[in-house]
Amino acid sequence: MFFDIIYYYNIYIEKCWDMNYSKWKITNIGCTSNSELRRAGYTPLLAAMLDVRGIHTAAEAEKFLHGGVETLCDPMLMKDMDKAVERIRTALDEKETVAVYGDYDVDGITSTCLLTDWLRSRGVDCHPYIPDRIEEGYGLNTAAIQSLRDKGVSLIISVDCGITAADEARFAKEIGVDLIITDHHECREQTIPEAVAVIDPKQEQCRYPNKDLAGVGVALKLVCAVEGRSDTVIKEYADLAAIGTVADVVPLTGENRYIVRTGLAMLDNSKRPGIAALLHESGAEDRRISSSTIGFSLAPRLNAAGRLGCVSVAGRLLMTDDKAEAARLANELCDLNRRRQALETDIWDDASKMMSGTVPETPIVLASEKWHQGVIGIAASKLAEQYSLPTVMICLDGDKGKGSCRSYAGFNLFDALSACSEHLEGFGGHALAAGLNIRRENLEKFCEALDSYYRANKPEELPTLNCDIEITDPSTLDMDGVRSLEQLEPYGSGNPKPLMCMQSAKLDRVTPIGGGKHLRLSVSFGGVGFECVFFSHTESELGVNVGERIDLAFTPQINEFRFRSSVQLQVTAVRRHDPRPLCRRMLEAGKKLPESEAVAFIPDREAFVRVWRSLKSAGGSVAADLDGLLRQCPRNLEPERFCICVLALCELGLLHKLRPDSVFGARIVSGCAKVNLEDSTIIKSLKARFNYGRR
Repeated sequence: MFFDIIYYYNIYIEKCWDMNYSKWKITNIGCTSNSELRRAGYTPLLAAMLDVRGIHTAAEAEKFLHGGVETLCDPMLMKDMDKAVERIRTALDEKETVAVYGDYDVDGITSTCLLTDWLRSRGVDCHPYIPDRIEEGYGLNTAAIQSLRDKGVSLIISVDCGITAADEARFAKEIGVDLIITDHHECREQTIPEAVAVIDPKQEQCRYPNKDLAGVGVALKLVCAVEGRSDTVIKEYADLAAIGTVADVVPLTGENRYIVRTGLAMLDNSKRPGIAALLHESGAEDRRISSSTIGFSLAPRLNAAGRLGCVSVAGRLLMTDDKAEAARLANELCDLNRRRQALETDIWDDASKMMSGTVPETPIVLASEKWHQGVIGIAASKLAEQYSLPTVMICLDGDKGKGSCRSYAGFNLFDALSACSEHLEGFGGHALAAGLNIRRENLEKFCEALDSYYRANKPEELPTLNCDIEITDPSTLDMDGVRSLEQLEPYGSGNPKPLMCMQSAKLDRVTPIGGGKHLRLSVSFGGVGFECVFFSHTESELGVNVGERIDLAFTPQINEFRFRSSVQLQVTAVRRHDPRPLCRRMLEAGKKLPESEAVAFIPDREAFVRVWRSLKSAGGSVAADLDGLLRQCPRNLEPERFCICVLALCELGLLHKLRPDSVFGARIVSGCAKVNLEDSTIIKSLKARFNYGRR
């Protein structure tokens, strides 16, 4: 059986800018957060983000941001944990020879190293075993079990695998090897293996509250259970657990968040020579350690070993105590990663040619004998993003094939493969990323079955870009505000980086960087200039021109360069600004403006003067429809600001409405007396809301 749950899926989530978004959805407009969080000392930006994430009180914020060991769940709540603890304690007492059987991805590697290190620290003769991706494939296999038995192993503990290994578990029992399975993948209850203990929080009747542990998280909880306490175990192994947890893209909430936060602090001054060497070799040792350090520096290199059939390099690196060996192995991993990147490029180019000229409407299924099975998942992710469809890529070898599957728009791959299972030799994984085994002769029938299932269960719409906050006051994006967001870390699945948006910013400058592969944008909004970086986009792909008004979705961050700190916006998406929706809402609302949106466009006296002159030059009347009204807007004045001026002029009696419920067609009142623009209740209300948001 072959499950290819590949780390690239983490990049797929992190780099959501590659997606094609059908619409933008904004959760909260402005930073007018609840007063309790502001009184507790949180910045307007952080308080607003906490509010968006469902955290409304100071106590809730403290628990989320700084929760400690009290967030950990009792490992004994896991089904079969008591049986596993009893059997492992017997192995410790009897000095048995034990094997830890893992997987070749980062989660499996860290799980194997964690449990092996702990068993050896307790005096156990422990044999770590990770199958070769190319020769053996994923999961337990009978040849490996027999080999371990021949070495005197009496107990095998699987980590990050085994939940579907019913036949292999039966074989282990037949040859007298006890088996404890620890896993976190989806379960098919009718095929749960028979073993001394089967530990997987996703099992039915498992009372463990956190169903989202990574494989390394389950291994960590197993050690906690045997030791009878969690605090000391976490302090010893949270670094390994953090690497596997982030790499496997499980939600970083609850105890997962605590484990990763603790592990990141350990990584910042790692006592493990291998991790320290890999941080150095990847150029990350002098940067602030975050979940992104794992996602973009450590995990790809550790994964490269497993992808290319050299997984032992990664395992030895994480367990070595020798600094010289660590440096050598770290260098070797970086070389493997460069090989992986070259293979990835070749496969992607080949797949792109196969798709050339096609406009698919159902899941993409491609197969080839030329591809390296360790890298096809990466290309599958990129194809899924480019075509906005679930994608399966299959590496053929004779009459057999091993495939990697990547979802799009929330389509549940595990359910889909279950529905098509009669055409498969095996499959497994998660809802959004999975792997399969198939015979060449069944490819056509599988494609037909998958096509049929997709048409019956097609996602209702393309992905929506969900923005947490619309920024209406640029001053909230100051150094203190943006730096305060670091308290939300670690970021990852379930706790993504804050995604904010500005509407009607002006694009001042576009500068290609990174050899033309990326862009630096300069924008101005509300009289404040911002520098932005837009990765993996070229000028021709931007779709807007310098001088135009744009909407941009972004994550604010602190850029450290040459000992200087500045606010930088990491852009996720850009679109040409369309003023009509907000203008229509403002004009239809009359005095009851949608203030949370309009507050970004408070006009000053100069704006009123320009609007007045524009209306006089148009014959003294407002156009009869929205498009005509917007054509009257003076050059370089935002249409939204123009509409607010028109509404205020009507309110102050300087414009006469022909119809009481509409400003369209309103005319300048001749001979009207001078008025104080500050007397407008519209302007007063907007300014009051603006000032409230800054307090």
